[in-house]
Amino acid sequence: MTESGLFDLKGRVAMVTGAGQGVGRGIALTLAAYGAGGIVVNDFHADRAAAVVAEIETLGVRATAMVADVGNLAQVRAAVEAAEAALGPIEILVNNAGNGGPEGFPPEMPLFWETDPARWYRFLHVNLFGVMNCCHTVLPGMVARCYGRVVTITSDAARSLEPRQADYAAAKAGAAGFMRGLAGDAARFGVTANCIAIATIRPVMPPAELEAFLASDRTKAQLARYPIRRFGLPEDIAGTALLLCSDAAAWITGQTYPVNGGYSAAL
Repeated sequence: MTESGLFDLKGRVAMVTGAGQGVGRGIALTLAAYGAGGIVVNDFHADRAAAVVAEIETLGVRATAMVADVGNLAQVRAAVEAAEAALGPIEILVNNAGNGGPEGFPPEMPLFWETDPARWYRFLHVNLFGVMNCCHTVLPGMVARCYGRVVTITSDAARSLEPRQADYAAAKAGAAGFMRGLAGDAARFGVTANCIAIATIRPVMPPAELEAFLASDRTKAQLARYPIRRFGLPEDIAGTALLLCSDAAAWITGQTYPVNGGYSAAL
């Protein structure tokens, strides 16, 4: 059921937001494989959350679905209370829910001064306030127990020059700044807080559509900016998340780790 060693999570309960697919699902399954005692699978869509719960349970690990909009504090509080009643105290939090929230990333990409403010709030709702809501809800228990791991998935859009993504970049940069501030508050209580900044993850598409997408000139031009000539996969992110959730990272806090195929560099 589990892998032993440096990255063993020792039966601790983890909550992963936006875990019904993609990177969140990959992180949830990896934490389950490395000794988590239970996984809270958050997603806005009940069917996606239930499917990942079933996958985790096949590994012999307890799991429960947490259907909630992380941007809604009341929903988060109620859902976390129910999840902890089912699995026990949450000691690991991975804030993965992002992009444009339940509706996805808007297809239009206007210049910032052409945007409607409703678009700003859409990004802030999930990428910043969602992170703050989840942290506000689970941190008191972590502090009381003098142990916790918080990992937030941010974006290279917050670290590099990305045209037509100013509002999204602001939300992700806000989350990274919030995590640094949280790290300063929580470290003395045995709680660490770190970020993983990711670049483009390979989209989930039917095989024929994915083949055409990867063969397009636009995609090839985009991939030319990556020293590792491919988009990311969920497992590329899950390994770093596992490190930061484990005791191997007990002396790491307030940091942002780019996991991006070399798309941008960090000093």
